Amino acid sequence: MRFDEWVAKVPDSLKRDPVWGFAAYPKALLLADLAWEDSVKMLGDVRGKAVARQLIRGAGSVSANIDEGYGRGIDRAEYVQFLRFALGSARESRSWYFKARALLADEIVQHRMNLCSEIIALLVTAIKNRKNSLR
Repeated sequence: MRFDEWVAKVPDSLKRDPVWGFAAYPKALLLADLAWEDSVKMLGDVRGKAVARQLIRGAGSVSANIDEGYGRGIDRAEYVQFLRFALGSARESRSWYFKARALLADEIVQHRMNLCSEIIALLVTAIKNRKNSLR
């Protein structure tokens, strides 16, 4: 599924929320949806069950931490800490996708790892910019 096709299925209530304008946020929600789908493929393997649990937790945590930090106020230093949590979860998710490569198709693993890398880059930039603006 292409990003624009996925966006068309996202409820308007999420797309109207100001946090939607932060480019990492919709990508993080997409990552969580994809991880959910991908975990179904992993659950048939004993080793895959453990990876699927970790992947679902990590991928879901990216958008959750962005949400929580945004909800506390982007003008507060605390927001940067939640972006750091999201960054850690995005990096963790990329690592879990690498570990799942024996259970998922190569193109799926590469796509998901690239998506994680995009989210990581957006979060690193946002953290740097936010830290500079709080000085």
